[in-house]
Amino acid sequence: MPLTVTPSQTVGPFFSIGLHPVELALDPGGEQLAIQGRVLDGDHNPVGDALIETWQAGPDGQYSQNSSRGWSRLATDDSGSFRFSTFKPGRVRAGNQLYAPHIVVAVFARGLLRHLVTRIYFPDEPSNADDPILNLVPEPRRATLIARAVAPRLFQWNIVLQGREETVFFEC
Repeated sequence: MPLTVTPSQTVGPFFSIGLHPVELALDPGGEQLAIQGRVLDGDHNPVGDALIETWQAGPDGQYSQNSSRGWSRLATDDSGSFRFSTFKPGRVRAGNQLYAPHIVVAVFARGLLRHLVTRIYFPDEPSNADDPILNLVPEPRRATLIARAVAPRLFQWNIVLQGREETVFFEC
């Protein structure tokens, strides 16, 4: 009997059973905002079956022990689009380092053997200049991590999985 190569396992496709969107509980003390964007492949084609999870600190810079606060899960639609409502996180302190307000994003999609991790930073945030993680990224690539304001309290941020405009992803 000839031996054949076992197909590799990838993350996804995802079935909707048990993967209903989980919106985070909005913090009444935080600046409410929305982030919209698309997940795109290297040819800028939409990835219509990706899953995105977000984690963030509260406006006070602290992560909540309540799993529904500061965390969300959503799927992209057929056009690769996503949108979620949230609040602007505060600056997070870890040890003696202070980080700019950011949202951590995990991306799960077909063809990926492991999820990808990245961050969303906010434009015109003075503390971006001092953020230890953002400063590890070469200047020309930082734009892939910074959302763009398109209206009051509405930001656009796309995830490009590979290619010339690939989003910066971090090892974890």
